[in-house]
Amino acid sequence: MKAANRVIKNTGILYVRMAITVFISLYATRILLASLGANDFGIFAVIGSAVAMLGFLNASMSSASQRFMSYAHGQRDENKQIAIFNTSFLIHISIGAIMALVLELIGLFLFSGFLDIDPDRLEIAKIVYHFVVISTFFTIISVPYDAVITARENMLFFAILSTLESLSKLAIALYVSYTSSDKLAVYGLLMACMMAILFLVRVLYCQSKYSECQFAPRKYYSRPLFIEMLFFGGWSLLGSASTMIASYGQSIAINKFFGTTVNSAQGIALQLNGQVCALGTTMLKALNPMLVKSEGSGAREQMLKASLAGSKFGFYLLCILCVPAIVEMPFILSLWLKNVPQYAVAFCSLLLIRSLVEQLFITLFESIKAVGDIKAFQITLSFVSLCPLVLSCLAFYYSAQPWSLYLIFIIFSLVRMAVALYFCSKKCGLIISDYVSLVILKCLPIAIITFFIDWCITLMFNEGVLRLLFIFLTSNLTLLILVSILGLTHAERINLKSLLSRRLPLIRRKHSQS
Repeated sequence: MKAANRVIKNTGILYVRMAITVFISLYATRILLASLGANDFGIFAVIGSAVAMLGFLNASMSSASQRFMSYAHGQRDENKQIAIFNTSFLIHISIGAIMALVLELIGLFLFSGFLDIDPDRLEIAKIVYHFVVISTFFTIISVPYDAVITARENMLFFAILSTLESLSKLAIALYVSYTSSDKLAVYGLLMACMMAILFLVRVLYCQSKYSECQFAPRKYYSRPLFIEMLFFGGWSLLGSASTMIASYGQSIAINKFFGTTVNSAQGIALQLNGQVCALGTTMLKALNPMLVKSEGSGAREQMLKASLAGSKFGFYLLCILCVPAIVEMPFILSLWLKNVPQYAVAFCSLLLIRSLVEQLFITLFESIKAVGDIKAFQITLSFVSLCPLVLSCLAFYYSAQPWSLYLIFIIFSLVRMAVALYFCSKKCGLIISDYVSLVILKCLPIAIITFFIDWCITLMFNEGVLRLLFIFLTSNLTLLILVSILGLTHAERINLKSLLSRRLPLIRRKHSQS
């Protein structure tokens, strides 16, 4: 119960942080676009995306650091935690230095005619590129401290740090709008300074609060641990690289066969899906440390139960927005956009369905990573992740419609589910029938019934804002009732009642005192 309460508390903190940072980020982007102008804003976006292409390397090693640190916390081995922190820092400062060097060498090629940049702004663009490389370096060497914060499940500090970063970006955007200096150069400089300051905040906080953050690489360096972390990160890198290729490959395939107009529809779908799926991602971030700690402490059964519960409740959370959004997608896009591109409705709806499918098994990936034997899993998953891109190109070659890409990716999401189930059964001891009964048979009927009720409302009322609001209210009420009746196990229902019985008197007491 304590672990469940901690996950609920951390998820709540991260949701509040998400709501604040999304609003601030959108407003800051609006100010920046007005201040820099479309040309300079585009320059920064192009430079940033060129650097982000290598971000999957950092993401892979970040996953390795967080897994090893959380596992050691589960074992309650402080010396191992210190060794992991020092090894992780050595790995990341090496990656940071190598990536900075590689990016600077790539910059010589990018600014020699490859990027389409106005000659009058070329020198400024080069300066900004150097600042972006500096920002990337500080982002990379911050990972060991982020791993400690995550392993400690200190989501409050993580939320404060994220909010501080968003507020800093807003302050920078406001300053840039008033400065008389070159706005693009000032923006690049201040962003680099912000990343350096946030790194120092992490260092000072972790060094003062957490005993494992003792930087003594000579004393705590472990060659076997170094190799083990590199191998784990390397296999994670294979999975991240295949996912990145499949993601970027979709845009290239659509552009090659259908042109930029259809690309704009895809861009809208990706943006909408990213905002909606932040709900599931936020819950996963709060759940992951508990999964790895449970495995580290030898409580594998508890880890598997938490993983299945995470898949189920993550699906319910996504349904809150996804189901009514799919039903009302044409009207939602007409409200959001002045001109809705062709295929945007189909792309958005199919991508949300794919996200719902993948939410059903995403925690199984984390369970396999928690156990640590990921070589065969990542090789198989990488192959399966690339197959739908190849098949989509073949389908387009034989005159298939653009939306067929998302149908193919949905089908292969089911294949990825089968892969996850096989390896989770083989490596973690998951009983597949438990997954089917506790996740699939709980989630799918609820989603289908809710969708059917929402769809019936569209037949009864004319399209408009009132119908949209009514569908969202009805959908969420239906979900709440169905989840309480069909979606919970007997043990989960008892735990929920126990949690509410303890929380409600506390809330009433605070209310009466105020």
